Amino acid sequence: MSFFDCSVAPLRRKSLPLVLGDHQEPWHVHFQIGKHRLYSTFYSRIDLACIVWALLLIPMFVTPQFFCVSWKVQAGLWSALSLVGLAAMVGLSQYWVRVERVSWVLYLWGILMLAGLILTDLGIFLAWSWVLVNLCSLWLGLVALGYLLAGLGVHSRAILATGFAHLLAILVLPCVAGWQFLFTGTVMVISLLVLAEFRWDMLPSDIKK
Repeated sequence: MSFFDCSVAPLRRKSLPLVLGDHQEPWHVHFQIGKHRLYSTFYSRIDLACIVWALLLIPMFVTPQFFCVSWKVQAGLWSALSLVGLAAMVGLSQYWVRVERVSWVLYLWGILMLAGLILTDLGIFLAWSWVLVNLCSLWLGLVALGYLLAGLGVHSRAILATGFAHLLAILVLPCVAGWQFLFTGTVMVISLLVLAEFRWDMLPSDIKK
C-alpha cells in the first residue's frame, strides 16, 4: 500500500461531499451580486483553525516590520494573541484529530507554539541577542517541523510540501535583508490560507497504519 493517496492531487478544489467527509458541519461562504456568483466555498473546522492563525499572524509580523513599538509591548500583545490562537486551534480541531486518530498532531503543534513563544519572550525580556536576530528563522523552523511531522502523520504530500516551503524560506531570509518579518509573515499566512482554501490529500483514518 502506498504511503500517500496518489489517486488524488495534493491540493484540489472542495466540494460539499468532501467537506462532509471530514465528519464536521461545514461553514458555507457565498457572495454574489444579482445572479453573478463572486465566491462560494465551504470551510471545515480545521480550515477555520488555519484562517484564525492566518489572521492573528498578520499583526504579529506587520507590526515589527513597519512600526516602532517596544519589543516588550509586542511580546505581551503577541503572547496574548498566540494563546488565543492555541485555544481556537484546540477547540476547532480536537474532534477532527480524534476522528482521524492523530491527536498527537494537535499536541505537537501546541508544544511547538508554546516552546517558540517561551523562547521568544525570554529572548526579548532577557535581551538574548542570538534569539532576537534569529526570530524569523526560529519561527519558520518550528512551523516547518510541525508541518513535516503532521504531513507524515496524516500521509499528506500537500502538508509535507508546505513544511519544505518553510525550510526553503529560511534559506531565502538573508536575501530579503530588512524585510525578513514581512517575508516570514507572508510565507506563513499564504500557506495557511492555501491549506484552508483547498482540499489537501491524506489517507483515510481507517486505512492508516
